[in-house]
Amino acid sequence: MKDMIPQFLLSIRHYSKEQFVKDVISGIIVAIIALPLSIALALASGVTPEQGLYTAIVAGFVISFLGGSKVQIAGPTAAFASIVAGIVIKNGMDGLALATVLAGIILVIMGLLRLGSLIRFIPYTITTGFTTGIALTILIGQLKDFMGLTFQEAPVETVGKLKQVVLCFQTFNPMAFLIGIVALAILVIWPKFVKKVPASLIAVVVTALFVKVFELPVNTIGDLYTISPSLPTFHIPVISFDLMKKVLPDALTIAVLAAVESLLSCVVADGMTGGKHNSNMELVAQGVGNTFSALFGGIPATGAIARTAANIKNGGQTPVAGMVHAGLLLLVLVFLMPFAALIPMPAIAAILFIVAYNMSEWREFIFIVKTAPKSDWSVLIITFFLTVAFDLVTAIGVGLVFASLLFMKRMADVAEVSGWRYLEDEKAGSDGENLDLKPVPRHVSVFEIDGPMFFGAADKISKVVLEEGKRVLILRMRSVPAMDSTALKSLNKLYLNLKKKNVILVLSHVNQQPMSIMEKAGFADLIGRENFAGSIDDALMRASGL
Repeated sequence: MKDMIPQFLLSIRHYSKEQFVKDVISGIIVAIIALPLSIALALASGVTPEQGLYTAIVAGFVISFLGGSKVQIAGPTAAFASIVAGIVIKNGMDGLALATVLAGIILVIMGLLRLGSLIRFIPYTITTGFTTGIALTILIGQLKDFMGLTFQEAPVETVGKLKQVVLCFQTFNPMAFLIGIVALAILVIWPKFVKKVPASLIAVVVTALFVKVFELPVNTIGDLYTISPSLPTFHIPVISFDLMKKVLPDALTIAVLAAVESLLSCVVADGMTGGKHNSNMELVAQGVGNTFSALFGGIPATGAIARTAANIKNGGQTPVAGMVHAGLLLLVLVFLMPFAALIPMPAIAAILFIVAYNMSEWREFIFIVKTAPKSDWSVLIITFFLTVAFDLVTAIGVGLVFASLLFMKRMADVAEVSGWRYLEDEKAGSDGENLDLKPVPRHVSVFEIDGPMFFGAADKISKVVLEEGKRVLILRMRSVPAMDSTALKSLNKLYLNLKKKNVILVLSHVNQQPMSIMEKAGFADLIGRENFAGSIDDALMRASGL
């Protein structure tokens, strides 16, 4: 447990006044960026505006305090929007709180078991596929507010929302669309001229003034939601076995997504700062942060790449910046939250359009489709399609299974069992090549195994076919890095068939992992330890004496 130390405790050992000033300034700027985003992401998730701030305050503070990165900024992110909205509709707020608490527990266990490094085994094609899919679902989900449409139904699925956009297009509100365009223009143009003041803050202020001053018929947050400036209160969700069974798949999805996104954010931060994060401590912090967020009325949180990058660019050097960001949002919640009621819904939709665009990774998506092998881009397309058409749980599950099957097929394709060529069958140099062949006794046959031997390639051992008169079979295994029980069973079957024909099996250059499998299964004693040779020369000497 010595390595499980939060970066905050390591940072304050040599903390200085200069660092504190930089952290405070950066924390204030990041809080200004996080304010409209937290509200927008809460609305996209189907919860109240203040719950987005609860998440940024509670999870943001806890994850900065306990985290494995010095500069990570955590809070609600777009990746969770569709998942959270689905959970709320199916199981209510208690279901969401329970799913988030369970996800937090899973994340803590992952960190304590040192599973932080295992996240890299999720293929890039899957993360790109579901990230682009989530971006598209967010974009489609915001078309209603951006165009001021009135839906006949309130579908959860993305396909249903798109259908409602088409069916209800006659309810199009030109004023709402105009406000959305104004907000979108500010979000695109403002950063080109002014970088210190967030464009999202300017967009909501300008559009709110437009709607208020000119009394435009445009829905605002206050028209649709009751804004509460009260502090987050502690609440234990209703816990039942049936509800746990319902939300467990969602909890697993939240945990995996939080782990992937937070550690990816940490890697990006390491590249910007030259530092190094503690992935296992970060997972524990994410788990505790999500648990506290749920218990205080928030939604799932994770490391936010954009806010983390903003923290670094504005001079944030330690977790204090993240804690200051959470503290300032708490003050905004108490004193300025009523003003959030004036924010137009089309402006929120415009902010989420930009969020979706920035997270979509469409360039990487196109690059993979153009350049990657068919097996890779097929996983990408399947994950993307399932994310949009169904949900993230299905997409990640099917994507991982499909990617694993394709990987096993590739490994099986490269695994090969081949027989040697022999001096008596070749005339050295007769075809213009210089053959460097070892002399093999006539009663000996040599086969070489290349590649990992696992259940997908185990049947290739059956390719070993002996000619009449052979009394010793040498299997050269120097190119077999790993073996599983299915391959060992095939090898055992080969040994038994050879034994019936009075043929002795000799194994040459068996690597550590296959040797360990053979010893545990008793196979090494079965064929005789004397029939294991360290090299092909030793194996040939052993065979000569038999």
